[in-house]
Amino acid sequence: MEITVHSNRPQKNLSILLLTLLIFYIVDSLLGIAWASFTLDDEKKLGKEFYEKLEKANALSKNERANTFLGLLGERILSHSDKAPFEFKFSIIRSSAINAFATPGGYVYINQGLINLVENEAQLAGVLAHEIAHVNGRHIAEIVDRSKVINISALAAILAGAFLGGSGDAVAAVTGFTMATAATLTLKYSREHEEAADRTGMSYLVGAGYNGDAMLDFLKIMRRYEFYSNTIPSYFLTHPGTDERTRYIDALLQTTYTRKGAESVIGKLKRVQTILLLNGKTSDSANLQRFQNSLKANPDDLDALYGLAVTQDRLGMLSESLDTFRGALRLAPEDADILRDLGIVYYKNGQFNDASAYLSRALGIDKDDADTLLFLGRTSEAMGDMAKALSLYKKLEEKHLDDPEVLYNLAMAYGKANQPGDSHYYFGLYFKKKEKAESALFHFKAAMKHFPPDADRSKEIAKAIESLKR
Repeated sequence: MEITVHSNRPQKNLSILLLTLLIFYIVDSLLGIAWASFTLDDEKKLGKEFYEKLEKANALSKNERANTFLGLLGERILSHSDKAPFEFKFSIIRSSAINAFATPGGYVYINQGLINLVENEAQLAGVLAHEIAHVNGRHIAEIVDRSKVINISALAAILAGAFLGGSGDAVAAVTGFTMATAATLTLKYSREHEEAADRTGMSYLVGAGYNGDAMLDFLKIMRRYEFYSNTIPSYFLTHPGTDERTRYIDALLQTTYTRKGAESVIGKLKRVQTILLLNGKTSDSANLQRFQNSLKANPDDLDALYGLAVTQDRLGMLSESLDTFRGALRLAPEDADILRDLGIVYYKNGQFNDASAYLSRALGIDKDDADTLLFLGRTSEAMGDMAKALSLYKKLEEKHLDDPEVLYNLAMAYGKANQPGDSHYYFGLYFKKKEKAESALFHFKAAMKHFPPDADRSKEIAKAIESLKR
């Protein structure tokens, strides 16, 4: 770790300060006097605070499919790793930058850009194994102990400056520090930390059944990316010594990990990459070109067909989108993603019978998919089947109560079903979620008139009103 503190104090005072610190260091080393250590509880507190700020800054992907995939992959690596003192959490950063990092407390972050760069699941598993090894080795805690920086806010600035340093806005949003402030505190893993994480991570990766070559292959991809890119990938800035790492990883593969494992265990990585592309910041026109090029190379590329169909719909190319969806369905008639999104296209085009048919088929395959439940509910509403719509919305509510769109649809459906109390209640929750307190209070008070004072719903409304007042 490199920590540089910029100061405006006179040079003389700075020299005295450095001399004093040196004396303390010598005394500490000779007499074994311990500084206050960065404890496991401190790690958990810092990791949680950093995660919550990232979440509040809307820096994390909320795509359920992609997050579930990453979580399954992380859990598989964990099941073949050392017993960790943390509950791990795996998250995707909404950034095209090529990077991955871990913070204290078991929080592992992978940028969308890195996920879309890997060529197979084993390579992504290797990145996760490396980051998990950093956490299990408590490398950041070790660096913090040496630095004597124990203020959580200052540590948050260090982490942000190191891992989110490509965007001053991101640093400020996450830590409350300006980029100039955060830049005075920088963090870099030492080459010793990187080697330890590589060696331990390799054992995790191979133990989980993956091909150890994937770790070396990913570093080679990064080198090619750097050669063709105008910028140095963020991964090289936070994970130093890549050439040296390539040499000893290659040696490990030649001597210790000679048995070949699998490139894929969980499966569907390419679909996750397609979903992240569709939900990312790349323009629809750029995605259109990308999927078309993929199909020129392989006309039966199912994920490229799916991505192309969704992109065509977004660009208003309705007939082309429907043709592409049908072509994808001929290859995979039971693909829930294709069935659902084809149903959504029909819904938006007012073809409710077709929409209902395809969405119902999708729901039969994946009963918990949020978009399928939402649009089948909307389709049922449009067809006048309010009982079915409410049933679907209630299922959706059980899983996604925090989604404002779900709350809004419930409020509208209850209104159409002539249940004003529930309609006002869900409008209240909707406006509360949107941080419009005055509108939320209006609807909660209106809802209260429709329920007996001792009813469960009345109690829920009273709690909601009380939380707004606080």
